[in-house]
Amino acid sequence: MSNLIDLSLADKGKLENAIQRAKEQNIIIPTFKQMIDPSLIPGGIKKQLAGVGLWDLNPLNLFRINWHNEPTESGGTFGGVNYLVLPKELSGIDARIVILLGKWFPTGAHKVGAAYACLVPRLVTGQFDPTTQKAVWPSTGNYCRGGAYDSNLLACDSIAILPEGMSRERFDWLADVAGETIKTPGSESNVKEIFDKCWELRNSGQDLMIFNQFEEFGNYLWHYEVTGRAMLEALNEVMAPEDRFRATVSNTGSGGTIACGDFMKVQFPHSKIVASEALQCPTLLNNGFGAHRIEGIGDKHVPWIHNVKNTDVVTAIDDFGPMGLIRLFNEDAGKEYLAGQGVEQRLVDDLHLLGISSIANVLAAIKTAKYYEMDENDVIVTMATDSMEMYQSRLTELTEEEGEFTQQDAAATFHRYMLGETTDNMLELSYVDRKRIHNLKYFTWIEQQGRSYDEIQAQWYDHDYWTSIPPCMEKIDALIEQFNERTGLLKKLV
Repeated sequence: MSNLIDLSLADKGKLENAIQRAKEQNIIIPTFKQMIDPSLIPGGIKKQLAGVGLWDLNPLNLFRINWHNEPTESGGTFGGVNYLVLPKELSGIDARIVILLGKWFPTGAHKVGAAYACLVPRLVTGQFDPTTQKAVWPSTGNYCRGGAYDSNLLACDSIAILPEGMSRERFDWLADVAGETIKTPGSESNVKEIFDKCWELRNSGQDLMIFNQFEEFGNYLWHYEVTGRAMLEALNEVMAPEDRFRATVSNTGSGGTIACGDFMKVQFPHSKIVASEALQCPTLLNNGFGAHRIEGIGDKHVPWIHNVKNTDVVTAIDDFGPMGLIRLFNEDAGKEYLAGQGVEQRLVDDLHLLGISSIANVLAAIKTAKYYEMDENDVIVTMATDSMEMYQSRLTELTEEEGEFTQQDAAATFHRYMLGETTDNMLELSYVDRKRIHNLKYFTWIEQQGRSYDEIQAQWYDHDYWTSIPPCMEKIDALIEQFNERTGLLKKLV
């Protein structure tokens, strides 16, 4: 199944155009290895980054697509993985929750990496021509932002597609970065409407390429190799010899981020992979549907790139929890209350680093720890896709709807949604449960999106299907190095 990421040379003319565009725009493309280990980035590039802001539209920021950026808005270098560890005073559980932080990526979200891993293989194989084609990024939020950003840095024209109900900040930001932004009906759970718009664009006669995160195996590969290794690095810092790694927890979303669980299970074979979703739209848990407010985890379908056969637990989070906790973590009354409950002030000051879906991940981790009766030697890892930077308008809306957030509100929210989290709405998956969820792919991907019946069967029965993806990293890196050599730009740094 090595063709899941097609690395064959498609068109020499397109490749020549991409190389010429890179020369003109001074674009050097980083390898996966450099995203995993920034110490491999050339010193000349690091020196130039000293004068570049983290979100600047500068091709040098391609080298900041990693988990190791110095946590500063401008001029940062590289260090260890950025993460938080949640103690019992905040989580209410003995087990520790390690959270990787997406805030310190360009755009403030790790989806910029997943998008990169979808676009760059097309560029370096002559499959995508940045001089004539548009890159289309369908998403419920951060992925289309990451795709538009990567496209801008790689001198490609872009179209961002996302639901009209997403936060105002996303649209304001895209207006300055994307070539075009298309709003589709609905909100987080209206993914089919995004797919329908993609079909409309395909049939429009425009010269474009659609990078659908829900079926792009570059998305899976990036999280398996880059996010997975970042998790392992953080755990090596946090865990003592007597500690046990127990679970990787992730909202399902596009099915890409949860791929890091596949990597972690190779390192820790007895660990669990926990897939989380919104209770208001319990697709995996109960074949359900509906609308919810956990922005960025589009659902009502099973992503093509979700390795369901390797998933151990499905759980659902009531969206009232994350929506209440963003007030607790970000409003003065909430922060004062948490400090009074013994949460260290430094951690209280850092809770803005958790966006809405990030808090949903935390709640799913708490549920997992309670379900498996974990103790102080147990460690769970999850991730914060983004911070509150794109959700300040949601705080304003909640204040308008619910009124001032008081100390009494803070106490109720903390005890109900953090300390009071239960193991309701959880399912430990049997073989039959996994196959039931996997079979749901048929209705979206075979009937609607034109994938093949043979491939959906291969995803379940072919033991080499999923393991064929990670080896693509070495091949992609070799192609990137060849591309950079042909532009000649790296030689000028020496």
